[in-house]
Amino acid sequence: MAKRQSPHPSKPSTRPNQSTRPRRPASSKRKPGRRRINAADRRKAMALLIEPVFYMDAEAFHGPDAHLDIFDNAPAVMQPDTAWYHPLINQSVASDQSSKPAKSQVLTAAEERILFLQYNFARFRLEQLRQEIGDDRPRDSQVRQVFDWYECSRNLRTQIAECNLALVLAMAKRVKASDLDFGDLVSEGNMALLRSIDKFDIERGFKFSTYACRAILKSFSRLGMKQSRYRQRFPTEFDPLLEKSNEPAERRREDEMERAAEAVHVIVQNTADLTDIEQEVIHHRFGMDAGAHGRRLTLAQVGSLIGLTKERVRQIQNRALEKLRDTLSERYLPTSDRDTPEPLFIPN
Repeated sequence: MAKRQSPHPSKPSTRPNQSTRPRRPASSKRKPGRRRINAADRRKAMALLIEPVFYMDAEAFHGPDAHLDIFDNAPAVMQPDTAWYHPLINQSVASDQSSKPAKSQVLTAAEERILFLQYNFARFRLEQLRQEIGDDRPRDSQVRQVFDWYECSRNLRTQIAECNLALVLAMAKRVKASDLDFGDLVSEGNMALLRSIDKFDIERGFKFSTYACRAILKSFSRLGMKQSRYRQRFPTEFDPLLEKSNEPAERRREDEMERAAEAVHVIVQNTADLTDIEQEVIHHRFGMDAGAHGRRLTLAQVGSLIGLTKERVRQIQNRALEKLRDTLSERYLPTSDRDTPEPLFIPN
């Protein structure tokens, strides 16, 4: 089991022999394996320190060898196994293994103290670096320290949260609210757990679970109040079908029906001065003839009915439609729109 190392190990005392290699400019001297800090790295480091870093202070932070006592000399804490928390993800892996399923790990009071001291010390060092840098341009060593301590604090926060995931599930099962979704409870509880990690003071001597359980239950209570206010404003359940509107299609259909009624009125009243043969062709073609039982006849059928060829019936139909179009344009369209009239529907 490897111990968690401090972000800044002690420097080696040996120095390379300068006579065995060519001398490099002073600006290019840097440790092997470390890349040069550029302007983007400095901007990222300054962005991490834009706001004061909150931490829970402890007496152990102000000793001469605080980072050695808190990190290097502290016992190692086993990393948690969260396979039990993601059964769907690990289903295929678990099916191939005959071992027992993983269980959640419960931290002892000593292990909690180690992790919280390390987590808050990392944030304590970030705040110290923020005050040291101030408004000046950070040095390369300071930029590297910012990145190291920030990554260290993130890893420790994740480890503490993963060790206490069972608290969220236990508190979620205790809630007897039927109108709250279990997934929403778990999500809200996880956020409360992370906030509890940031605000917990290990120096007071309490277990973290005592503090976190109260915070998680309070977050569930706030979620229930939020859901009740939402249901008062929106008493009906969300229905995706109600969000779909067919108003444009209905309006277009009504416009088409009105235009068709106007065209039929013009044909019946013969206000377009159609001849008898033109009226008969229009009546047969558009199903307006009662003798044809309202059926639309083809050009060939109309031609055989009145004794004309198919092409001649087409010519009569086009001439009658042109008269109807002109009449409708004069009655219903403004003068500016009469040059580009809409074509009337011609059945097949």
